[in-house]
Amino acid sequence: MSMPLTTDPGAPFSQQAEEAVVGAVLLDPSSFVNVSAFLHSEDFFLLRHNYIWAAMSRLSERNDAIDLLTVAEELDNYSQLEAIGGQAYLIQLTNNTPTSVYAEVYGHIVERTAIRRRLMEAADQIKQLALDEEKNIDHVISDAEAQLFSVSDMQMKRDFVPMWEALSAYYDRIEELLQNQGQALGVPSGFKDLDQLLGGFQRSDLIVFAGRPGMGKTSFLLTTAMNAARVGARVAIFTMEMGVEQMVQRMVAMETGINVQKLRLAQLTAQEAARFTEAVGRISNFPIFIDDTPAMSPLEMRTKCRRLAHEHGLDLVMVDYMQLMNAGRGYENNRVQEISFISRNLKEIAREFNIPLISAAQLSRAVEQRQDKRPVLSDLRESGSIEQDSDIVMFLYRDEVYNEATEFPNQADILVSKHRNGPTGTIQLYFEKRLTKFMDASVHRVDLSDLE
Repeated sequence: MSMPLTTDPGAPFSQQAEEAVVGAVLLDPSSFVNVSAFLHSEDFFLLRHNYIWAAMSRLSERNDAIDLLTVAEELDNYSQLEAIGGQAYLIQLTNNTPTSVYAEVYGHIVERTAIRRRLMEAADQIKQLALDEEKNIDHVISDAEAQLFSVSDMQMKRDFVPMWEALSAYYDRIEELLQNQGQALGVPSGFKDLDQLLGGFQRSDLIVFAGRPGMGKTSFLLTTAMNAARVGARVAIFTMEMGVEQMVQRMVAMETGINVQKLRLAQLTAQEAARFTEAVGRISNFPIFIDDTPAMSPLEMRTKCRRLAHEHGLDLVMVDYMQLMNAGRGYENNRVQEISFISRNLKEIAREFNIPLISAAQLSRAVEQRQDKRPVLSDLRESGSIEQDSDIVMFLYRDEVYNEATEFPNQADILVSKHRNGPTGTIQLYFEKRLTKFMDASVHRVDLSDLE
């Protein structure tokens, strides 16, 4: 028997499946295209089959025919023909393979055993990491997660989707929307005009919500999270700026209408205490999950999202905020590359879990130097890749922050400056500073011609 690729005698593999998939391709070379889309030479446990599949791959890349003669010649050119048992072994494989029809079935069996072997190898490496007491525990955890994801990420590769299949899914989606007119297409923000402009937050979209400090970015995220949770959306909030208690305090203020300062000092009247108790009972049923781990890495965030999606389901992820994340080792001296890495990974998380991901972001101080303080896309801090990776970029602007004598002290403008799949525009909201809460603005339009 051929030498295995690993010396572990307990490593899982299926000799019959390996022989069958190689034999099936020799019987029907056209099946190689479909099987090679997911099966690679390193997936084979037995070295002889690894050599044969690698030879077939090289022939396919050169557009050469795959048959007994060409495969044997290719192996001979690499001095591997004798190692696999000569041309006689190739003939034996074709004779022992019952049919080429199930080539993909055989291939998936080989693939599954390969994944199990990689998991075992990752487990061994994680064990060695854990035994290294000189290594920082945070680095141990990060490296362990990287080992595990190196296995799982290989399964995330996508294949071509034929047009009929893509159109069928799209048709079903449009038909569903036609039967539910008036509903947001995605996860609703709870703000009427914003949902009308965006159609709700769409699956796999990265939405960047940016503003200068003190504008109310966190308050907007929390208001939106509560609005989404109120209709059943399962929301994950990663906060690196505030602790869980501060976030919950703001939520309670929004729900009860009690001033944040009074809640902080526990100076409540009997009526307010009753409202507080009622609100806590109501909010506790919201499917909102908060993680306040500081300086979280995208890899750690992906791990936690995967766990949450498995245990409870996941419809929306919020990050507060992007620039407080940590890309890990290798980016300590280049902040621009670090933010580029983080924004790209946030987009990958949105796509992997097929959910909208909303991330707050800071703006550069360039805004303060201008006469017009309204932010623009070039104000996104530290990396142009934030604009590139995002599907939607929204800015928060409150004139009251810069102009105390403003005519609209409670007005907050949401500037949708980039919308990859739709229109841009400006939405007015009402900001209740006492409660740090955003609400739909009540707009009354008056035709001045009637006054003449």
